[in-house]
Amino acid sequence: MASPLIAPSILSADFAKLGEEIAAVARPGETRADWVHVDVMDAHFVPNLTLGLPVVQSILKSTDVPIDCHLMIDDPDRWAIGYAEAGAYNVTVHVEAAADPVKLAKNLRAAGAKAGLSVKPGTPLEPHLETLKHYDTLLVMSVEPGFGGQSFIADVLEKVRTARRLVDTGHLKLVVEIDGGINADTIEQAAEAGVDCFVAGSAVYGAEDPGRAVAALREQAARLRVS
Repeated sequence: MASPLIAPSILSADFAKLGEEIAAVARPGETRADWVHVDVMDAHFVPNLTLGLPVVQSILKSTDVPIDCHLMIDDPDRWAIGYAEAGAYNVTVHVEAAADPVKLAKNLRAAGAKAGLSVKPGTPLEPHLETLKHYDTLLVMSVEPGFGGQSFIADVLEKVRTARRLVDTGHLKLVVEIDGGINADTIEQAAEAGVDCFVAGSAVYGAEDPGRAVAALREQAARLRVS
């Protein structure tokens, strides 16, 4: 199995020096992030407001680390394509918000991005398994979307295990990603369940050296991932 992917979430970074914060996890070597996770919130689908396409466009100009855009927004069928066209590596939409997720996945891929589908903690996975055949990433939310710093919800790991089995048996071909409450105390549970990509916010940007935190989380996950 490939090395675990670590995706620092800039939701926990200092927005006043965002370029520096991303650069701190973009240095070559083991301290380099695999993806940079960008949470786009519209104060409608979730009760918080963060940033939008113009900021993402600026981020894309400032780094060569792949940008993982997580769109917590209403009407992603209309807005998500712009992030793909801007150059985001992966654009994730919520199954609870997408009107036609299969068509949206095709449009995201046609625009040059990987297509990701996210499910909230209370959203069951089984009704969406056929839809996931059209996606490159499954993002399992391990907190309620909308705010950083929440506690990890371990019950969602059953969805991770289900997805892992389907990937390992060839029924799905996608990266299993988890977002919410990932830190040194929880990453081993997620790794053992079969997560490929770990989104970490305060665990990275709350550390004295964010790059070293990335390396430490990756090493910890690598020891526990299922084979």
